[in-house]
Amino acid sequence: MSITMPTRRQLLSMIGHAAGTTAMYQAMTSMGFAATSDYSGPIELAGSQGGTKVLILGAGLAGLTAAYELRKAGYDVKVLEYQNRGGGRSWTISGGDSFTELGGHDVDCTFEKGYLNPGPWRLPIHHYAVFDYCRKFNVPLQPFIMKNNKAYLHNSQAYGGKPQRIGDVETDIRGYTSELLAKSVQQGALDEQVSAEDQEKLLEGLKGWGVLDKNYRYVTSEAVGEHRGWDVLPGGGLMPKAEPSTPLDFGPLLNSGLWEQLYVFNEYVHAPAMFEPVGGMGRIGDAFTEQTRDLIRFNARVSKIEQNEGQVTVHYEDREGGGEVMQETADYCICTIPLSILAQLEIDVSDEMKRAIASVPYASAFKVALEFKRRFWEQDEWIVGGISYTDLPIKQIAYPSYDLFEDGPGVVQAAYDTYPTKNYTYTWNTLTPQERIEAALEFGSRIHPQYREEFISGTSCAWHRIPWTLGCYGQWTEELREEHYETLCEFDGRIALAGEHCSHIPAWQEGAILSGLDVIRRLDARVNA
Repeated sequence: MSITMPTRRQLLSMIGHAAGTTAMYQAMTSMGFAATSDYSGPIELAGSQGGTKVLILGAGLAGLTAAYELRKAGYDVKVLEYQNRGGGRSWTISGGDSFTELGGHDVDCTFEKGYLNPGPWRLPIHHYAVFDYCRKFNVPLQPFIMKNNKAYLHNSQAYGGKPQRIGDVETDIRGYTSELLAKSVQQGALDEQVSAEDQEKLLEGLKGWGVLDKNYRYVTSEAVGEHRGWDVLPGGGLMPKAEPSTPLDFGPLLNSGLWEQLYVFNEYVHAPAMFEPVGGMGRIGDAFTEQTRDLIRFNARVSKIEQNEGQVTVHYEDREGGGEVMQETADYCICTIPLSILAQLEIDVSDEMKRAIASVPYASAFKVALEFKRRFWEQDEWIVGGISYTDLPIKQIAYPSYDLFEDGPGVVQAAYDTYPTKNYTYTWNTLTPQERIEAALEFGSRIHPQYREEFISGTSCAWHRIPWTLGCYGQWTEELREEHYETLCEFDGRIALAGEHCSHIPAWQEGAILSGLDVIRRLDARVNA
């Protein structure tokens, strides 16, 4: 069946959507979400000959990167950390873990096998600094499957709510787009842009790229089966003859809303190959902590940061020692406390710096993970790794890239979003831990009917309820970055800030590490001026 030509409105919508990836990438770059790491190798510091003392607030990746490199260069370093562990948002929740969120609810994890990475959960190949430190600290990595053509795209208003395979949607979009473009060439619509000779080359290329027939139509054929798949798979002996699958009709596909869900796979930051640490993202935070553990004072709640021309004084409480207020002095202070927390503390910096600290909101991200009796997504649906996307409030389901094909329990990341689209993220943050699990089960069952029968347990993280961050990461806009970014990153007397919020790659571990490296490079230059 040949396609019906779209209306002008539909065609403009298609073109707008096709351009959306580039436009979105440019917007994300300006806001600092898609930039490539500028890391070029290990940092070289002149070093401190006189034992300059540096106090670092926060044992996340920015703070521990700074601590590790400064000590190597001869600085006297101490780290104050609010939690009883290092690594910050480089964190993995596994069976036996628990924490208390704001509101007093306890979040427990009883997984037999598997885990939730509540913060970062994948490593783009162009985040060079993370990979360099993983090599240095012997953190084993494994491939992370971002895209799997067997996973689903789902819109509750399309196809009767039935999810569609990613590969089917992508192949059909490419086929129909190729047919439309071929028709445009044949009707002379591109005569001014493309020479006659190049038109022949273009048509030949479209025939192969879009799997078109001799009449430049995208229709069911053996060739389409080779690209899209088969309703009856090729077999052996006297098994039934193979039957190629049938493309989705063009009109419903055009209006399905599934196109937009494909765009995430085209973003540079998600391009293959991607990786993850064996055993969870927290292995990176653990490795940094092991390298610097003797420098860290855990359970230290900072309450006040003072400075004068000669030194910095930080007041803090021992959270396990009865709340006694203590002090620590240093020549310089590198503060990596999230801005959402720092804005509430008394800090001796300029008014411009205070305005910058208070101006950057934090994302209301959430995640839910569910443990099931068996890996039914692999066994029943042949989804081995990858991510399914939906318009439902869970937004996506990520299937584990580890323990593939094993029997027994398995864990999926059953809900995740970072933007307050339709107020989903804010709503999830208002739910109790048990309500979040129930909601993930309810919505996920519309994509995987096996959910209820196979369910064992669940856990979650609602970042606005995490007391040491009050949000997931700094959400810059182009306007905020123009007004406050340089102020936020500059030294204010003897105090400097660092963290993912002080980078052009917010929300990523790479941004935190690069921020830590940048601030100690500038500190070292000051000391040795």
